[in-house]
Amino acid sequence: MIVDRLDNIDLYKNLSPDIYAGLQFLKDAKADIAVGTYPINDNVKAIVSEYETVADFSRGYEAHQHVIDIQYPIRGLERVKWSPIEGMNVNIPYDEVKDRTFYKDPSAQGTHVDIGNGIFAIMFPGDGHGPQHFINKPELIKKITIKISI
Repeated sequence: MIVDRLDNIDLYKNLSPDIYAGLQFLKDAKADIAVGTYPINDNVKAIVSEYETVADFSRGYEAHQHVIDIQYPIRGLERVKWSPIEGMNVNIPYDEVKDRTFYKDPSAQGTHVDIGNGIFAIMFPGDGHGPQHFINKPELIKKITIKISI
């Protein structure tokens, strides 16, 4: 997992052109962007969604096999729990169509990050991530998730 500020995206130019394209989309996006899916290039798309943050994300920690996620609330703040999936137990088996498995029993080294207000998180295939948690109180957020095919 990488957590950083949108102001620092030039640091990622040489990491991956696809990651950089996704970060550039986030930096250029406006808060009034409509909910929906936006193709960025052949390997990258943005998904804009709105939802109410919750105390407990009951499905557990999500992980993907074939995509990297960049997550960023463009409106509001969100707490994302994190744990390496190694040693975790499956909560919901792998869904090939949605490319995700949900896990439970996070590592003792698990933690969380608070994203939004200029802070994004990049989740790689070994990163179990439990999004949609509120920080101080539930709020309606608008979030952009960048999906990068690998």
